[in-house]
Amino acid sequence: MESLKLSIIKRLYFAKVQSIAELSTSVGKSVPNITNSVNQLINSDLVIQNGLAPSTGGRRAASFALNAEALPFILSVAIDQFYTSTVILDFANKKQTEILTEHIRLENEDAYAKICTLIAKTLQQVEKASVFIIGLTLPGFVDGVEGLNNSFSKSSSLYKIRENIEKEFGIRTEVENDSTAIAIAEHNFGKGRDAKDVMVVNLNWGVGLGMIIDNDLYRGHSGYAGEFSHIPLSNLSKLCSCGKKGCLEVEASLIAAREFAIEMLKEGEESVLQASFLEQGYITGDELLAAANAGDQLAIKALRRIGYMLGKGIATLIHIINPEKIIISGRGAKAQRVLLPEIQSALHEFAIPRLSNNTKLEFSDTTNVQLLGGGCVAVGQLDRTILKAINRIIN
Repeated sequence: MESLKLSIIKRLYFAKVQSIAELSTSVGKSVPNITNSVNQLINSDLVIQNGLAPSTGGRRAASFALNAEALPFILSVAIDQFYTSTVILDFANKKQTEILTEHIRLENEDAYAKICTLIAKTLQQVEKASVFIIGLTLPGFVDGVEGLNNSFSKSSSLYKIRENIEKEFGIRTEVENDSTAIAIAEHNFGKGRDAKDVMVVNLNWGVGLGMIIDNDLYRGHSGYAGEFSHIPLSNLSKLCSCGKKGCLEVEASLIAAREFAIEMLKEGEESVLQASFLEQGYITGDELLAAANAGDQLAIKALRRIGYMLGKGIATLIHIINPEKIIISGRGAKAQRVLLPEIQSALHEFAIPRLSNNTKLEFSDTTNVQLLGGGCVAVGQLDRTILKAINRIIN
């Protein structure tokens, strides 16, 4: 019975509202068992009736939803190569705190300490006991089962990151690769909700990929499927962050766009970015994106370059996976107006029309998608140990 209640809570988190019949189908249990468990959850104030389901020709069935006010909170931590953001969410994915963001370079020795400081600042905004789990997402070869980030040496605090965070704060922690978490969020709450087979490209400092095949997350044999950044499509001799040459990342990431823009600024090319560059000695990726969306020609040129290479990579995905939909998500999705024509141009050049014409390409409009992904990761890993620990979920 505990296991069934847990499944219902998870399903209502991802589906938001469902009838008894819908829960029976999605959870795979009989209507009487679902009804009994839902009634117990209602008596515990954890589930509420939420109107009536759409009519199918007969009497409209009651719909049910989670009572987020009676459930504990989730701390989501979204880490990328240069920035870390934190927020506390409820089970309706509503923010309970303001999003805090710090410039933290993962490659620096003090990165872990700074991440912990940011988490502590966020926890200070609520009763710590109300936060029962941390969903932490970050780039790299993340092993969510073991809680490790194999992109770091064993001497790094970021290697055993789950264990270290749990010791630091005394809160159950789940970790996941950033692109995987974003794919889960898009599939459940974003542009991928209506697709069984969807590839979610995380256009950020690198170019990540989350793969949803037949409505399930595809991880591959050893758990690291989706290393889109490292498909060898570049003709440049420039070394990638992985130490190899020819990776897509060196020409199709926001880092590549920013590096090109900085080179042009050094040569004196006119741009609204010149003032910031002269003052700081660099420009940020967000400054580049904002300038491009405002019509700055240098910024547009920089993003067009990566758009074409990104399209070349997407053509490869279409040929291998033949997905129903490809979603461009992450930080770079803000540049849709600039990127889309270049991606489409590359698809016309490199993709077989019979395949590409049947794959829908969309840009995400999900805000703070990685933070949402952290909430998804946390709820997806709920187990009876956690529920018993908070003494409120299972009777």
